[in-house]
Amino acid sequence: MSQEKLAAPELAAIDVQGINRSSFIARGAVTAGAVYGLGAVGPFVREALAQGDGGDVEILNFALTLEYLEAAFYTQGLKQVSGLSGDVRSLATEIRDNENEHVDVLAQTIEDLGGKPVKAPGVDFGDAFASQKAFLKLAQTFEDTGVSAYNGAAPMIMSAEVLGAAGSIVQVEARHAAAIRSLNGQPISDSGFDKPLEMQAVLDAVQPFVKS
Repeated sequence: MSQEKLAAPELAAIDVQGINRSSFIARGAVTAGAVYGLGAVGPFVREALAQGDGGDVEILNFALTLEYLEAAFYTQGLKQVSGLSGDVRSLATEIRDNENEHVDVLAQTIEDLGGKPVKAPGVDFGDAFASQKAFLKLAQTFEDTGVSAYNGAAPMIMSAEVLGAAGSIVQVEARHAAAIRSLNGQPISDSGFDKPLEMQAVLDAVQPFVKS
C-alpha cells in the first residue's frame, strides 16, 4: 500500500522494535491508524486483546508499551528538534513528564497484580524530528492514536480498580491531544464520535505491516 493511500503516513514511518506481545499489539495499533485512520485503532486493539488470555496484566502491559513510546517520542524530540518555540517546548516537557509518570504507575500496578512489566521497546520515529512542524504533526497523530487505543482496551479490563486507573490516564491523554491540536491550529476533535471500520477490514489491511 503506497503512502499516498495511507490515512496517516507519518504513523507508518514509526518502527516499534520489540518481540513481546504488547509490542506486537502496539505496532498493530499504530499501523491500523496509519492505514485506516484513528477510528480503526480502538476496534483493532479490542480484537487483538480478545485473542489473548493474559487478563488485566496483559492489557496494562499493552498500555505500558504505548506510554514507553510516547515518553520516548517527547524525550527524543526535546533533544533533537531544533528551534522549538517556547510554547511547544513547554508543552512537550509537560507531556513528557506526564508520560513518564504513567510509565511508573503502570509498571507498579502490574507488579502489584503479580505480573512482570514489559521492557521498553526500541523505536525509530522516522523524520519526525526534522522540524517543529513535523514534530507537532506526529505528536497530534500519536496522541490521537493513544486515546483511541486506550478506549479500545478499556472494555477488556475486568477489575474496576484497574479500569478506573486507566480511565484517569486516558483523560490526561485526551488533554494532551487537544493541546497539541490547538498548537497545530486544528479543532480539538474531528467529530463528536469515532467512526470505526469493520474489524476484518482493519485486520486484513494491517496484517502485511505487522511483523512478529
